[in-house]
Amino acid sequence: MTRHQQLDAFSQHLVVEKGLAANTVSAYMADLQRFCDYEAVADVASPLHREDIISYLFTRRQEGITARSTARELSAIKAFCRFLNERGELYTDPSEQVQAPGLSQRLPSVLTHEEVEVLLQAPDTTTAAGKRDAALLEVMYATGLRASELVGLRLPDIDLAGGYVKARGKGGKERFVPLGELAVLQLDDYLMSGRPQLLKQRQTVDLFLNRSGRAMSRQSVWKIVKKYVQWAGIDKPISPHTLRHSFATHLLEGGADLRSLQQLLGHADVATTQIYTHIVQQRLRAVYHTYHPRP
Repeated sequence: MTRHQQLDAFSQHLVVEKGLAANTVSAYMADLQRFCDYEAVADVASPLHREDIISYLFTRRQEGITARSTARELSAIKAFCRFLNERGELYTDPSEQVQAPGLSQRLPSVLTHEEVEVLLQAPDTTTAAGKRDAALLEVMYATGLRASELVGLRLPDIDLAGGYVKARGKGGKERFVPLGELAVLQLDDYLMSGRPQLLKQRQTVDLFLNRSGRAMSRQSVWKIVKKYVQWAGIDKPISPHTLRHSFATHLLEGGADLRSLQQLLGHADVATTQIYTHIVQQRLRAVYHTYHPRP
């Protein structure tokens, strides 16, 4: 099999078996094509070597790309090598011991429990928009949904009696996530007396609506979160994803296991979920150094 054929097979693997989104697959394949062009073996599938990968990454860094971009390209190469190894086209995985050069991991910003409480209490629930915003914020924190998953929710995706929501993640993968009691109450209030006012004369199954009765956009969610963060007086760099990070961190602090958290977040790889263990460790170190008599 030529390298071109291997790339085609890997692309199909990402789409069919991994269920990755089209943009993700495109990014993977662009990185791999660049690596294969460097190899100069696009037509002959000669064995891959660890030295080739290291040399490629070093060359890319010399060309001026960032450490984070280098790490992304290495991730694509590693996935490709694992794929070939599992298919028996590589006897060993040459990328297994290769590390991305000079990448420092940035931990995401999270809210404290107290900050979350202040934020969730900020909307004025005497208005239709306030009821919507209260339900929206509660659901985001209760489920850890991405903003894109949140605005994609439809009425059939919500089961208030069962206390769960059906989310559609990357690549169209569906997962069921439990709703907390407060999220259920806020959703019920929004559905009973907030959403009908926003709906006006329109007919739609979209859950969260804007003032025109149409489905909200991710940009609208970002503006809502930003507004209430300012009202709550929280002085942190915060985005809708911050509530997702806070959801994950607080679950781990409460004793949740990593595999369960991976399923709740809809991560394809548990390695993506592991970043939250670093956040918890960081917070524990801060507590230790603050309160231990001999830090």
